[in-house]
Amino acid sequence: MNIHEYQGRELFLQYGIPCPAGIVAESPDAVVTATRQVGYPAVIKAQVLTGGRGKAGGVKLVHNEAEAREQGSRILGMQIKGLTVEKVLVVPAAAIRREFYVGLTVDRTNRALVLMVSASGGVDIEDLAVKNPDAILKVRFNPLTNLDLKAIRPILQQAFVTPALVAQAEDAVAKLYRLFVEKDCSLVEINPYALLDGDKLVALDAKVNIDDNGLVRHPELEVLRNPEESSADERQARRVGLSFVSMDGDIGCIVNGAGLAMATMDLIKHFGGNPANFLDVGGSSNPEKVLNALKIILNNPRVKAILINIFGGITRCDDIAKGILMATNQIQIPVPMVIRLIGTNDREGREILAQAGLTSSENLTEAVQRVVALGKKP
Repeated sequence: MNIHEYQGRELFLQYGIPCPAGIVAESPDAVVTATRQVGYPAVIKAQVLTGGRGKAGGVKLVHNEAEAREQGSRILGMQIKGLTVEKVLVVPAAAIRREFYVGLTVDRTNRALVLMVSASGGVDIEDLAVKNPDAILKVRFNPLTNLDLKAIRPILQQAFVTPALVAQAEDAVAKLYRLFVEKDCSLVEINPYALLDGDKLVALDAKVNIDDNGLVRHPELEVLRNPEESSADERQARRVGLSFVSMDGDIGCIVNGAGLAMATMDLIKHFGGNPANFLDVGGSSNPEKVLNALKIILNNPRVKAILINIFGGITRCDDIAKGILMATNQIQIPVPMVIRLIGTNDREGREILAQAGLTSSENLTEAVQRVVALGKKP
């Protein structure tokens, strides 16, 4: 789950990470009021769940009320990478002497957490990693143990140099680590981590991503979820207990198990098709899940064909077949379906479908090739 900068700042402040004062505004009048409170010059920052706000014109410096109203009116409602700006964060302008970068994320390949530090902050860290990877200093450590300050100190000394700055950075990293672990984050990032007058380091931006799987432990974070992060179909799927992600293709997918769902999408791409979604019905044998899955997939007008790929384990193929018949009786399915059933009670499932005049396959490759061909028909 991604959250807005202003929400990330609130978490930073809870953990004692220095941030400048800021006020959220949702109208031009509120922007003017906020700039009066923080003082001029002030910065108006679009709050959208994407990067590149500055390049898109979503971050502006203002020096008076007239500029604040003009820029507030322009930024609110603007589109940034397809997302509408509904809120802005107003902060006092900072006299930045230098910009650093500090971030913590998961290194899945090495089964570790990784601390990333750079003396070249204020730029897209992804671009920096490609153009000048040596500018990003990294140290990995075991996520099941406490943060080893001795292990991270050398890269902090290399980036921040002076003892006073190293001490501030070390304190900030320790607090970021606590936030990361205690809130089940997948990423915490300060960019820029700015050096201001008085040799003070301050977080001028806050990026926090939270692992969805940990939200069951954090109802206080679930309320931070932003509707624009998910499509309407994704929100509907969440309500009925389905794991669903919208994609740009035209072949709807209903699969049991995340790994099989990923492999199914790979096969669709391999044979020249484009999946319209990731959808995992999970291990339940509740036929209603198939009905709900088909309803969600058919909300997408791009879908030209549907592949149902079930490898029965806990999920029983006969229950999936009952769910398919339930769907055909309750809703109109205007696109062709290709059904592949194998595993627990697959014979019973195929017999149920056959009695209703529906064919099914045991071979995944054949099923994928067929649905791709059907999806390409005009």
